[in-house]
Amino acid sequence: MHSFPYHNIVILLKQVHLDYLEAGANILITASYQATIQGFESRGFSREESETFLRRSVEIAVEARDEFLEKCSKASADANQEKTNFKNRPILIAASIGSYGAYLADGSEYSGDYGEEVTLDVLKEFHKRRLQVISEAGPDIIAFETIPNKIETQAYVELLEECNIKIPAWFSFNSKDGINVVSGDSLIDCASIADSCVNTVALGINCTPPRFIHDLILSICKVTDKPILIYPNSGESYDAHKKEWVASSGVSEEDFVSYVSKWHEAGASLIGGCCRTTPNTIRAISKVLQGA
Repeated sequence: MHSFPYHNIVILLKQVHLDYLEAGANILITASYQATIQGFESRGFSREESETFLRRSVEIAVEARDEFLEKCSKASADANQEKTNFKNRPILIAASIGSYGAYLADGSEYSGDYGEEVTLDVLKEFHKRRLQVISEAGPDIIAFETIPNKIETQAYVELLEECNIKIPAWFSFNSKDGINVVSGDSLIDCASIADSCVNTVALGINCTPPRFIHDLILSICKVTDKPILIYPNSGESYDAHKKEWVASSGVSEEDFVSYVSKWHEAGASLIGGCCRTTPNTIRAISKVLQGA
C-alpha cells in the first residue's frame, strides 16, 4: 500500500458508523459513494489495491455492526437499556455506489450532464467491476445513490442482470425542482425503469432539499408499491468549483425533523439524512418515528 494513514482512516470510519448506530440508525451506508477503481488508479494505486479499498468499505461497516451488537448484548441485562439505543435490532449494510458524476468530482451528479460521449455502454463499463467487487464483499443491499438521469438508471438495471447480481438493491434519485431528476429527465420514467428490475426492493430520493421531498414521494408512489426511502440533504447547495457546501435555503436540524411525520404519512417508510446531516439528525428522526 502507498504511504498514507490507512489505519487511522479505518478507525475513523468505524467510529462514524458506530456514532450513527448509537443514534438509532438501522442501515449503515458504506463509505464507497465516491470510491471507484478508476479514481484510485488515477492516484497511483494498483488495481488490486483499488479493489481492496472497495471491499474494505463493506467490511468496516460490518465490523462496526458486529461491535455495536456486542455492546447491545452486554447492555441487555441493564435495567436502563430501554433508555438507550443499545438495543438489539435489525441492522443492514448498504453498499453505496455513487453516480459517474461523483467520480468526475465536478458536481455533475447534481446536473446529470455527462456529455454526449458518455453512452449507456460507457457507463456500464465504468460501473461493472466496481459493482462486482462490492457485491462480493457481502453487503445486505446495494445502494445506487444520487442517480441524476435515466441513462444511468438503465445502466444499473442492465448490469444487475448481466452480472447475475443476487443481492437486493435500492435506487435513489436526486432532484432540484421537486418534479424531475436533476438532469431534467422524468422522475416517474426513472423510477419505472428501476421498479422493473427484479433486484429492486426500494426506491427513493436522496441529497435533495427537504422542501421538495413530499411531492417527490407522491410521484414515486404512482409507479411502485415497493417501500419508498428518502434521505434528504440539509437544503444547502454544493459549489462544484469551491468543492464545498454553501448556505442557501438550508434548514436547521429542528426544521428538518419537523418534516419527518409528513414524509412518513405521504408514503416514505425508510427515512434518513444525506449531506450536511449528522447523527443528531438520525437520533431525532428515530425519536419521531418511534412515536408514529
